[in-house]
Amino acid sequence: MVCICRWRLPKATSDLVYVTTGYAQSIQNTSQITLATDNVFSDGASLELATCTGRVSDGFTATLTVAVKE
Repeated sequence: MVCICRWRLPKATSDLVYVTTGYAQSIQNTSQITLATDNVFSDGASLELATCTGRVSDGFTATLTVAVKE
């Protein structure tokens, strides 16, 4: 079985990353869209939102629970 999915980091985590060197363009890009208007996440962003722990300096761990039906 192969499972392909997209998942999203919480905005607070993304905001921490985007203020670091190299991510200036991401700030501009993400300011123009919301989860409600995004064509990938608009159908259920709450089901595709990972929980994150960690820091920019050390890295983050993202956790997402998914249901699998056969």
